Amino acid sequence: MTIYQVDAFAEKVFEGNPAGVCILPGPADESWMQCVAMEMNLSETAFLYEKDGGYHLRWFTPTKEVELCGYATLASAHILRETGRLQAGETAVFFTLSGRLTASEAGGVITLDFPASGCREAEERSAIEAALGMPARFVGCNGMDWLAELDSEAAVRAVQPDMGGIVKAGARGVIVTARSSSPGFDFVSRFFAPAVGIPEDPVTGSAHCCLGPYWRDRLGKTVFSAYQASKRGGKLAVEVRGDRVLIGGRAVTVFSAEI
Repeated sequence: MTIYQVDAFAEKVFEGNPAGVCILPGPADESWMQCVAMEMNLSETAFLYEKDGGYHLRWFTPTKEVELCGYATLASAHILRETGRLQAGETAVFFTLSGRLTASEAGGVITLDFPASGCREAEERSAIEAALGMPARFVGCNGMDWLAELDSEAAVRAVQPDMGGIVKAGARGVIVTARSSSPGFDFVSRFFAPAVGIPEDPVTGSAHCCLGPYWRDRLGKTVFSAYQASKRGGKLAVEVRGDRVLIGGRAVTVFSAEI
């Protein structure tokens, strides 16, 4: 089998978020997939095989399986097209723990169609603020992640959270966000998920399932240009359509290897 490493939400190599993509001949042993993901040591490794006119897709961090991952889905769609398994204009269909997901391509941009996941304001925010080491304008949770809006883009870029405190707060991780002060972007974010083996994720498509509805309600618009301000950084096009969020970006293959 061939495994690929792809930089997702990137326009050139060494940007965006690196994901592993392994196309299987059929179902694989869960413990084997977890070992491969640990060996790859990337935030996520995707495993997929052809099924029912689409692809069965699972995502593993180095330590556990997760229910939703945007950038590894984008990377998977990229590899399906690059290897000729999908033709130009053909939509990728994925069957996942989060239901049926799709990925379409136009002009080199792959757009994911994901479920929206708005958050409710938390009654108690002290644990999250303590973990972040700074006050927040808003703290909420969508059942998967915490979300904290900070005062500024500078605060988002500067935050150095206590990873132990984030783990104790529960949920998959913490999204920190603020309105952008950089030209060309509506909002910025970072994402920390030490509970699933990812201290900081470079670019997190699934976090924008929450960020899209959040900023729609605050900015009164549905289409956004977003930037995840990690060390590698990544650009995302985000559009909220009812109970769905469209998340667009580019991807670049870095290398492939045989298993």
